Amino acid sequence: MPVRVKKLIGTVLLVLLVIVYALIATMVAVAQLSQSGPVTHLLFFFLSGLLWILPAMWIIKWMVKPSKTASR
Repeated sequence: MPVRVKKLIGTVLLVLLVIVYALIATMVAVAQLSQSGPVTHLLFFFLSGLLWILPAMWIIKWMVKPSKTASR
């Protein structure tokens, strides 16, 4: 697959990941943290703010990895 196509797909996937992840994190926060204190909110949003990086790293690694046909 050409690098330009992989970057286009990866960019779309990253945007979708951020949107879906933000919606899910917000729904969990509203449903589970309504009676919690500010420290719990801080920890939740700190951890959920960092957790999306893991799938984003996988997508970015896939995007920049050279195709198998390019190395031949």
